[in-house]
Amino acid sequence: MQQTLKPADAAKRLLTWYDRHHRDLPWRVSPPMARDGVAADPYHVWLSEVMLQQTTVQAVKPYFHKFLALWPKVTDLASADTEEVMKAWAGLGYYARARNLKKCAEAVASEHFGVFPDTEAGLKALPGIGDYTAAAVSAIAFNRQSAVLDGNVERVISRLHAIETPLPSAKPQMRVLVAQMTPADRPGDFAQGMMDLGATICTPKRPACALCPLNENCLALKTADPETFPRKAPKKEKPLRVGAAFVASRTDGSVYLQKRGETGLLGGMTEVPGTPWTSRVDGDNTVSAQPFAAPWEACGTISHVFTHFELRLSVYRANVANENKTGNGWWEPLASLEGQALPTVMKKAIAQAIPHAFKGGPGSPKT
Repeated sequence: MQQTLKPADAAKRLLTWYDRHHRDLPWRVSPPMARDGVAADPYHVWLSEVMLQQTTVQAVKPYFHKFLALWPKVTDLASADTEEVMKAWAGLGYYARARNLKKCAEAVASEHFGVFPDTEAGLKALPGIGDYTAAAVSAIAFNRQSAVLDGNVERVISRLHAIETPLPSAKPQMRVLVAQMTPADRPGDFAQGMMDLGATICTPKRPACALCPLNENCLALKTADPETFPRKAPKKEKPLRVGAAFVASRTDGSVYLQKRGETGLLGGMTEVPGTPWTSRVDGDNTVSAQPFAAPWEACGTISHVFTHFELRLSVYRANVANENKTGNGWWEPLASLEGQALPTVMKKAIAQAIPHAFKGGPGSPKT
């Protein structure tokens, strides 16, 4: 059977490929600049890595630029208003990341004088930073020999070694193999090279194996179908939860909004009134759950898929002429609705009731 490359030889081949074919990304220092002594900004690396979790590079780019324009340094982000941070994050999803982002910035500013720790252990002690982010920042920003394992790297390493153990059980084995490959002299470039290889060549479907610098020793390519790696445990069917959303508008066009509690799913985000659904419990989806008396009428349903469940909301709308309100709500002008900290599911509900509410029309909340 064909043997895999020695770890050092595999790293050398990968780095040669990366020097020629690396992606130009706004948070990245290119290999030529790195060789000239230009170091990656830890703030930029950390910010991009947090944003990239469960999100594509193309989706992240405009958010990255927006955050740097608003808060050029980590100390600026630390002193920012939390509501403004949530507004800037709206549309990226997984909103616990935004809350942890703010907490981490505050910790760096108050406990480390605005300077990120330069070790995995120091980074992991910060709020919201786990194994992957700590390894990525320490390798890319501080040139530490850390084993960086994201989804792209998992795919590359699983195919290279034809790992039969399904994810997530295979992660410890994969981390050991990546650690063996990671060179001491260019660990950050190696980590980014593995990410780029997985993103551009060793893709989930139809990988361009002929162009891969490691193809001669890829066990999956030699003995099986690379597309079947990494092996994955059977997915559990996501439960369906239901609830209701109530979109009220006044004659001046403003929409009634309120803020969710700070904890739990979508914590701290802006919403329209609705019923208290969770990942485990259905909410009332009938008009009887209305937040206040108004001429509510049904206007269809919307669906949104979260990590662990699918949510289906019955949407009701009402036009009111008075100051009907409840709890901590307020009336937001339609012109400024786009700038509110509305998660995608709430944008979908509003667009269902008021098709012209967002600039892009009903389709705009898909971001």
